[in-house]
This record gives sequence, structure tokens and C-alpha cells, in this order.
Amino acid sequence: MKLIDSKQELVFSIYHASNESTEYIYSSIIKLQILDHLGMAWGLRWKSSRSENTRSHLEKERVFEPTIPTLDQLEWLNTDWSHILKQTQLHMNLLEPFIAFRRVLLQILNCNDCILQHLLESASTLRKGSRFSLAAAALHEFKFLSVGAESQLPTPYICFLGRIEEAKLLRAQGQHEMAINLARYLIHHYQLNAEAPNVYRLVGKCSRTILEQYLKHAVGLAKHNKSADKKYIARQCQTHYQLAHYADALFKSYEERLNSNEWQAAMRLRKHKGEKIDYSLKIQELQKQLSMDKEEAERLQDDRDNFLSLALEGYQRCLVIGDKYDVRVVFRIVSLWFRLSSRQDVINGMLSTVKEVQSYKFIPLVYQIASRMGNLKDTQGPHNFQFALVSLVKKMSIDHPYHTVFQLLALANGDRVKDKQRSRNSFVVDIDKKLAAENLLNELSSYHGAIIKQMKQMVEIYIKLAELETKREDTNRKIPLPREIRSLRQLELVPVVTATFPVDRSCQYHEGSFPHFKGLVDSIMVMNGINAPKVVECLGSDGRKYRQLAKSGNDDLRQDAVMEQFFGLVNTFLGNHYDTWKRRMGIRTYKVVPFTPSAGVLEWVDGTIPLGEYLLGSLRNGGAHGRYGGGDWSFLKCREEMTNAKDKRKAFEKVCENFRPVMHNFFLERFLQPANWFEKRLCYARSVAASSMVGYIVGLGDRHSMNILIDQATAEVVHIDLGVAFEQGLMLKTPERVPFRLTRDIIDGMGITGVEGVFRRCCEETLSVMRTNKEALLTIIEVFIHDPLYKWALSPLKALQLQKETDDDLVPSLEDSQDVYEGNKDAARALLRVKQKLDGYEGGEMRSVHGQVQQLIQDAIDPDRLCQMFPGWGAWL
Repeated sequence: MKLIDSKQELVFSIYHASNESTEYIYSSIIKLQILDHLGMAWGLRWKSSRSENTRSHLEKERVFEPTIPTLDQLEWLNTDWSHILKQTQLHMNLLEPFIAFRRVLLQILNCNDCILQHLLESASTLRKGSRFSLAAAALHEFKFLSVGAESQLPTPYICFLGRIEEAKLLRAQGQHEMAINLARYLIHHYQLNAEAPNVYRLVGKCSRTILEQYLKHAVGLAKHNKSADKKYIARQCQTHYQLAHYADALFKSYEERLNSNEWQAAMRLRKHKGEKIDYSLKIQELQKQLSMDKEEAERLQDDRDNFLSLALEGYQRCLVIGDKYDVRVVFRIVSLWFRLSSRQDVINGMLSTVKEVQSYKFIPLVYQIASRMGNLKDTQGPHNFQFALVSLVKKMSIDHPYHTVFQLLALANGDRVKDKQRSRNSFVVDIDKKLAAENLLNELSSYHGAIIKQMKQMVEIYIKLAELETKREDTNRKIPLPREIRSLRQLELVPVVTATFPVDRSCQYHEGSFPHFKGLVDSIMVMNGINAPKVVECLGSDGRKYRQLAKSGNDDLRQDAVMEQFFGLVNTFLGNHYDTWKRRMGIRTYKVVPFTPSAGVLEWVDGTIPLGEYLLGSLRNGGAHGRYGGGDWSFLKCREEMTNAKDKRKAFEKVCENFRPVMHNFFLERFLQPANWFEKRLCYARSVAASSMVGYIVGLGDRHSMNILIDQATAEVVHIDLGVAFEQGLMLKTPERVPFRLTRDIIDGMGITGVEGVFRRCCEETLSVMRTNKEALLTIIEVFIHDPLYKWALSPLKALQLQKETDDDLVPSLEDSQDVYEGNKDAARALLRVKQKLDGYEGGEMRSVHGQVQQLIQDAIDPDRLCQMFPGWGAWL
């Protein structure tokens, strides 16, 4: 009865807990689970002599002597414990008391086998949760009990598992040499059996010289294990990945050496020696030197090729076997394909991968893969790179048409730019790609003819809508849709273009698996802007109205699509790291679907308001500053002061004195409950921190207050208009010298602590995750480099338009410029700068995560930098 009373008290405490007590709720649930296990253990330990037919509660029960439960009897208890371990996801503050309770419980039950297994499992869990001292204590107790333990399992095997865990713990603590030596000892003194790949990986991960002996051997042993158990499949996938990753690292080091200036100079010297052989007095000596040099060069090239082959094969097997490393592997293998597209062995490996690997794994890179079609330099040989590439795109299109065909239609429309487009020559137009996409669409018509036909109809409607000519007086007003657009009937085979629905791994997209297009509402809203974008509502078959922004103009929406793609991948890394996942950190994304180089559709982010509109009002003469900044200067007066001032620093200080920050009122106005106010302000600080760090890494510029939205329900920030990236902001007429927007109003929204506390810690966590995943992020950027449709440098006209100082007389000269786009010649510089940031280089010095964040925050709030910003950016805001 006392157990039941305790459970009821805990349930009542959970029921009465307030919103801000989630940590307390979690701990109470753990206590309930502990009491539940205690009740189950009591039933196993004490057996009643009462007959099953007896129902009287008044009858006294006779109790036998306590019994020792068997492993079979404890199976349900152990299964429930495994489920709890999975659900808590290494939340060590919750797990630690449960681990201690379970140790005592098993000791009372006097079940030695379960105690040993529990200690071993506890050591592994504590190690993964970075509780190294507790893990070491559990291992020490395990060793003590396992010596001479009367176990149903062979004692040597129990000891062997403990030694493996000890080696893993040593490696986690940074004692790599001791971990390697212990693993070698295990290899020589124990029969490894099923654990062999685990031990070989443990050794091979740390030493260059044992690639052949250990990593390859681990893969060989894993192949022989035909078990269908998920644990063994995951281990086999991990084994292939580590071998491929290591071979890939060796390939990169050899490639760097063979391409280095020193090696090229040595090759030139050898060539020079070869030319002088007939005339030299030391012919024999020179011939010997040349022979040695030639052997070295051949050996290096052979090793490089072998490592490449090993890496490609390992990555392929990793993709075939499991999905744990899909994001890293897919980007790396595609990067190798693109960079080495002229090599026949790479093309053969690519064809094999296309044949064996499920096509859904390449969907995240469909646009980058498809954009390489039609490149004439890749067409040598019968089975050339273009043949392999088209085979992959065709397979993806057949299996997943709703995630692929829109990209092909955009490529097929690659030459559709309005005649009146002022900067038409700034768009990348490739006729070969257009023809390749059209040919592939014709081939796909035999598989998905009806789908492609309806998709083309919808794309045409959206292009007409985006390019619809409007009058100036229609701005910020609703106007009726033209009849030709309004007459489009529902398209039951086409999804709503901005709706997000998952990729079906079985390739079966049945009716109802996505909301299909039912038409557009009868009117549209014409927004303010140079190109008058239109807000339209699309009707979905799920009954929802999807607000969308149809846009056409000088901005290439393909660049926005690439940046949103990058943000989505960064979110994957943040979600996989415990500290950032726990804080729910990420970057708000939205869908961007380009249809031509200059036209496309963007998902309208519902419930948001531009930061500038909240602070200043739509006409920049009101807003929160108008409501709360009594007696302050207006934004326009501040801008005029900064524009006309010669001493920018003094003018900036004067403007700041007369223009006080008011962003904290956003939370007071919208979140009236204290717990809600605190939660949203926390969410805001985390969101600003994550977007600031990621924006800094990719060099995101043009972050004026109208390009940052704030969600009025969650207080998250959303960055829009992402066309100025990879530090293109430094190329503007007034260069942007700050790493991200951290002006006074942004800081004011974080509360009394400002940039200290939550914001700084979240910046450090985000940057730490990005630096930890440096190789994967660089691989992703490298894949973008190979996208021939992405522009890595601003056109002169766009640079002027961004700061709205275009001289009409200058436009024709910029339009007629013969500086034709010559590939991504600035891409290598962009990649190098991203690498420097991820390495921690700031101002020529290597910095820790803490030091780098400190430097970035100082730069972002530095008055000397802010006062030099373009006045329209609003550095005082």
C-alpha cells in the first residue's frame, strides 16, 4: 500500500506542476519508473503461498523464504530498462539515479549475472554521457566481481567485454596509446569472434600503419557475419564507414602532396635533369637519381589511387548496408565524383553505386547533381561521366518524381529570362543543360507522363504570375487574378509546391500521401519592392490555404535555394549533438522553388513580421520606437545624420544617445504570462545565436532589419533574401565589416544579461558543433562549388542595387559588360575562407571556440565598425 501511495503522490505532483517545471516533471517520471521496477522486483523476490483460487483479502498470506529470480524471470525488467535508456537519450541527470538504484536492486535480488551485465552497460552509458569518472568506477567494480564470478556465461568472455569497454573509455579520455596497446593485447590473447570488428576498429582508428592489418581485417570479419540483427548491421556499416573515411583522409593527404608547389617544382627539376642526360658528365648518377624519383612518384600515385578506390568502395558499402552515415557519405562521395569526373575508375564506381544504392539517399543533392548535366567536357568515352550522371538523375526521377522533376523543369527553363530584365547577362544560362534536361524529361514521359504534363501546367501558371505586370498604385493592394491564371483546374497528380512531405523509401506515393494542387484564390496581394512580388494563396487538397510569394526579378532564387539547403543540413548536425538538441537550437528554414533563373515561388512564413516593421512601422515613422521612444529621433533623422556626417564615429554616438533600443517590449506585449515570457525570450536568444554563427560561417550579408523576420508566436528569427553570401558583402560599395547583425535592439530583446549568459553559451555550442563537423561542412560547401549555376561573386549592378545608389547612366554600361561568367572562379577562395573560420582563425590567429566567439561578438558590436556601415542598414537600430 505504501508503494501505491508513493506513486499517487508523484502523479499528483506531476498534475499540479506548472509549465516552467518540466525538469521537475522528468525527474518525477523517473521516480515513478523506479517505483514500478521496485514493485516488479518485489513480486519476483517474495512468493506468496496463497492459492490462485483464493480471493479473500482477509486471509493471511504465508510467505516463503526469498527466492533468487532467474534470467528469464528478469527479462521483462531488463527489456524495460533498455527502453528507458533509449528514451532518455543520454540525459545523465535523469539516468544516474536510476543506474545507482538498479545496481542496488540487483544486489538485493542476488542475481550476479545481471549485476555484471548492468555494470558493463552502465560503464558504456556513462562513457557516452561523458561521465568518465563514474564509468571508471563501474568498470573497477565490474573487474572485482568478474574475477571468479560463477556466471552462466564464460568468465573469460565477460572479462573480454570489460576490457573492450576499458579500451573505449581510455580512448574517450584521450589516452589513445593506452587504448591501442590494450586492444592489441586483446587481439593476441583472446578469441575475438563476433567482437572482432569492434576491436580492430578500436586499434585502426588511431594508427596510420595498420590500415591493412586492422581496418581492412575488421571489414572482412564484418562481412562474414550474416546476422540480421540491427546491432550487427549498424556495426558493419560503421566498420565500412571508418575504413572509407580513413582511406579518404589518406587520399586527400597524398593528393595535396602531389599538387603542392614543392612537388611540382621537384617534377620540373626531374624533367630538366632528364633533358640534360645526354650532355652530362655524370650520366650514371643522374640516371640513378631519375629512376629513384620516378619510382617514388609512381608509388605515391599508386597509393593515392588505391586509397581512392578503397574510399569509394567503402562509402558505397556503407550506403548499401545502413543509413547512419548517409548525410556525411552522400556529400563526400558526390564531391569525389564531381572533382574526379574524368577518371574512368571513378565513373565505374559511380555506375556501380547508382545500381546498388537506393536513390532516396541522393535526394538532398538532387539540384546539385542535376545541374551538372550537359557539361560537354565530361563526355569522353562510351560510359562517361554524363552517362553515369543522367543514369542517377533518371533513377531518382522514376523513384521520386515529386522531389526531382521540379528541378529538371527549372533547368529546362534555364534560358527563360524576361526581355525587360535589366541585368539579364548576370544570370547563368547554359543551353547544354537546358537540352539535357529536356531530353531527360522526354525519356521520363514514358514513366510519369501525366505527372510531368500537370507539373508543366502549374509551373507555367506560376511563371506568368511572377512576371505579371502591375501598376505602381496597386502596391500593398489586392488585385484580381487574370482569367488565364484563374482558369487553371485542380491538378490531382501535383503536390502543392511549397508543401513539405517526406521521401517515401519504398517509392510508393499513394493517393493522400501529399496535399495536391486544387487551384489559386481569386485575388493576389502586390507587395512593395523593385520587382513587385505577389502574395498568392494556393488551395491544397488537405483543406489548407498555403500562402506563397511569387517572385521575379534580378535576384536569382537558385542562390536562396542553395542557402536554405545548407541551413537544413546544419540543422541536422545541431539535432545530432546532445547539447544543441536539448536546447532545441536550429535555424528556421522555408521552401524556395525556382522555376527559371529569374522567377520562382517561396513559402510564405506565416505568423512572422519583419524586424524593421515591428521596430519602425511599415513607413519607418512609427512602430515600437514610435510607441516607446518618446522624445527620440526618428529613423529617417538618424539616417540623415549618419549620411551627412564627416566624423562617422561621433555621429554614431550622437544617434545612439537619441535613439534608445525598445526590442524588449516585443515580449512584454505578446507574452503576458511570466513563464511564457521567459520561454520565448530564451527561444529568441537561442535562435539569434544559432543564425548568427551559421551566418558568419557562410559569410551571409545584407542583414538589414527588413531581411530578418521574427515569429510572433515563438519569437524565433527567420532570415530571408539570402543572395549575398560567402562574404560578398565585402564587395559592396560600402563594405559590410561586421560578422553578423548584433545591434542594440537585437541585444535589448535578450534581456538584462544582453550578450552574456544564454546568447554567448549558445553561440559557443553552435560554433563547437560546426567545428566538430568541419569536414562534413567543407564537403557540403565543396559540392556547392561544383554547382555551375551558383554565382560566387556579385555583379557590379547588383552590388549597387543593394545599397540603392544606382546611377541610371551607369546601368547600360553594366548591362553591356563583357565580363562573362567564367565558372566558379571565386569558389575556391570562398571555400578557403570557410575552412579558416571552422579552424578558428581570426585576425591571423588560431583561437579556441570561446576565444573565437568572444572576438566575433566584439567585432559585431564594435562602434568603429558599425559607424562605417551603409546608413540604410541601420546600425543604430
